[in-house]
Amino acid sequence: MSLPPHKPTVLVVDDVPANLRLISELLQEHYQVRVATSGAQALRIVDRTIPDLILLDVMMPEMDGHEVCRRLKADPKTCDVPVLFLSARSQDEDECLGFALGASDYLNKPISPPILLARVQTQIRLKVATDQLRLQNTFLDQQVMARTRELQATHDVTILALASLAETRDNETGNHLRRTQHYVRALAEELRHHPRFSADLDEQSIELMFKSAPLHDIGKVGISDHILLKPGRFEPAEFEIMKTHAQLGYQALVHAEELLGAQVPFLRIAKEIALCHHEKWDGSGYPRGLVGDAIPVSARLMALADVYDAVISRRVYKSEMSHQTAAAIIYDGAGRHFDPDVVAAFKVLEEKFEQIARCFADTDSEEPK
Repeated sequence: MSLPPHKPTVLVVDDVPANLRLISELLQEHYQVRVATSGAQALRIVDRTIPDLILLDVMMPEMDGHEVCRRLKADPKTCDVPVLFLSARSQDEDECLGFALGASDYLNKPISPPILLARVQTQIRLKVATDQLRLQNTFLDQQVMARTRELQATHDVTILALASLAETRDNETGNHLRRTQHYVRALAEELRHHPRFSADLDEQSIELMFKSAPLHDIGKVGISDHILLKPGRFEPAEFEIMKTHAQLGYQALVHAEELLGAQVPFLRIAKEIALCHHEKWDGSGYPRGLVGDAIPVSARLMALADVYDAVISRRVYKSEMSHQTAAAIIYDGAGRHFDPDVVAAFKVLEEKFEQIARCFADTDSEEPK
């Protein structure tokens, strides 16, 4: 490996002028040489311009080479600059101390010109190679991060596109998807340190719940228009068909995984929400009649978010209602429809729910009253 085309900078630190002249004359053909006659001066120089290598005398007054090296290695800006100690001390313990402080090499005085040149050249080459590797790794890290962001964006767009398929079947729900995912995240953040929920609500899980929430009604794609868009109450047989959308949504996500030939981590919560957001705390919900803690946490949060938004929003079968009406329905459902602790979190977050509803209102007339 040859030296780089530009001349690397070597800082020589020694309190003896004759030593500085000798070393400078040896190095100046191949390197840009800077000199310092004290440790303090060396640190001031390095603070302005970081050299490629430092030749550092050990025995200097006021601040010795060991202290200078400690400070250089403690500073993130200079910790990677190779330091070669120069010393008349040649005992093993002296060299061991130098290496322990982070020196790259240790040269004994009086200096041997060929050895000095060879050692300096070796350390400069190592630094050049290390810097190139660091730059390459930084570039690769940036590429990986960019690709990860691209994949994440594709993932998010895919979720919203799938969810929108269901929402286009019911064009009066408007921003229902965006509101419910923000309700879910608000509830999750409020409950994340609760002893009953902390194991299920780490930062990653909360983010997955937020992004998966729009898929809760994906199964509506499989419901006939004459039922889905019916302006009045369902007949019993029609309601039984409508209830199948939970299972249909779950099966669609399972089928997607089967096509991929592997389970997809982010779909785990999406499947929970799609299948179980109509389950009720007392076991009277559907499709499986789950009771209490058997209902996944993500689905319990989605259940409250979905009911709240359904009440305050206009539907083909009803007009929008007030926040107060929605809150009363939720409080009345504590312990029957909803997990009581989730209802308690909603009570803390009532103002937040109203803010979300206003922020993502479909029209002025749909803002909570």
